[in-house]
Amino acid sequence: MALTLIDEARSAGAGLAPACTELEISERTYRRWKLQDHDRRIDRVNPSIAVQRRLSEAEKLKVLNICNEQRFASLPPSQIVPRLADEGIYIASESSFYRILKAYAQNTRRGRTQTRNKPVKPKEVKVTQPGRCYSWDITYLPTVIAGLFYKLYMIMDLFSRKIVGWEVHEYESS
Repeated sequence: MALTLIDEARSAGAGLAPACTELEISERTYRRWKLQDHDRRIDRVNPSIAVQRRLSEAEKLKVLNICNEQRFASLPPSQIVPRLADEGIYIASESSFYRILKAYAQNTRRGRTQTRNKPVKPKEVKVTQPGRCYSWDITYLPTVIAGLFYKLYMIMDLFSRKIVGWEVHEYESS
């Protein structure tokens, strides 16, 4: 397609360089395409290339078995591979260990570590009349001396939101 467009432009009097610039290809690419008898991109087959160094299924299972051994069950591959190397054993690279664990859905947290617990929402309180539920707060009141505070202890009725009691102290104590 590009070759025919450039050929038409050249037959109409355009130069090669401006025609190639319009199609955003280099002149060298145009010449290479002209020398070929046909467009090789059409015939190109891109099968999944068989990599000779790819781990066999037996090796993958060996990696899985090692990762699931009792002594390695709580360790990530970043610690398993060096420990095996200390023993003189090399099966696969650390990245291959991670890749295999991911393929078999075992790349989660390993060992005794636990997932983060979701924070529990506090229990909702419904107050229907005054004097049934109170809340308290300690507020730090600044003084003229930097770093010195008075402590305001306040008790509030949740229904009416009125202050029921308060005290000011120089320090907190139980």
